[in-house]
Amino acid sequence: MTEELRRWAHLRRQVGFRLQRANVGHVLAAFERLDRSNALGPHGIGLLYVVPAGHQPYGFELKVATRLFLSSPESDDLHRVLVDLADIAWDNITRAARAGRRWDPLGPENSLVNGGDMALPSSARYIGAAVSTLDSEMGPWYPVARQVRDQPLGGRMSMFDLRGQCYALLTDDTALYVDQNRNRPIGDTGIRCSKTLDPDRTTYHNRYANLTEQGDDNTRQMWAQLDTLHGVLTDYLPPWRPA
Repeated sequence: MTEELRRWAHLRRQVGFRLQRANVGHVLAAFERLDRSNALGPHGIGLLYVVPAGHQPYGFELKVATRLFLSSPESDDLHRVLVDLADIAWDNITRAARAGRRWDPLGPENSLVNGGDMALPSSARYIGAAVSTLDSEMGPWYPVARQVRDQPLGGRMSMFDLRGQCYALLTDDTALYVDQNRNRPIGDTGIRCSKTLDPDRTTYHNRYANLTEQGDDNTRQMWAQLDTLHGVLTDYLPPWRPA
């Protein structure tokens, strides 16, 4: 396997683990503010970047800028969130071009994000877009979180048992699904990827090669809408080329 492919495989693993951590933070923040006036919605996005880092094994470091939303009928609808963000990104690009300047999704003007790694050097390169959602196989976020919160003292579950999910598309046409579940079986990372995560394993069948075509209609529609947002950003922003 070439060194470039090794770098991409390493990056995919980094994205998966980083998204798991981000989703845990999303769960804890949303649970803490559940049903308050500043309650967080169950869906968020992440913009993935790499920056040169000579001290790292493959010469780069992954950065994730995020956006979480206050709970509202609009932000509680993931499909609407993704469609609106793609439209906003396109409008920002168009307005900036008319004014003879470049738009940056990290800001400071018309930023798509409000947290995470927002202050990045000019050498940072966009490599993907991700979704963090608190809806999971346990059920929709609000009833599941309220059940945990309202259980009798000494109940079997805590907020740390609440699950979440992430989806990501990368500029090398990788799709990743990440299950955030601390009760996964030992040895299961929870990361499903359309391309290899192990650069030294060359002969195996990847049942997730068509990941974006799997799942129910709702999931496939989400993949398509994430792809639209990702496509707008990929076509506009400078590409990352692993050295």
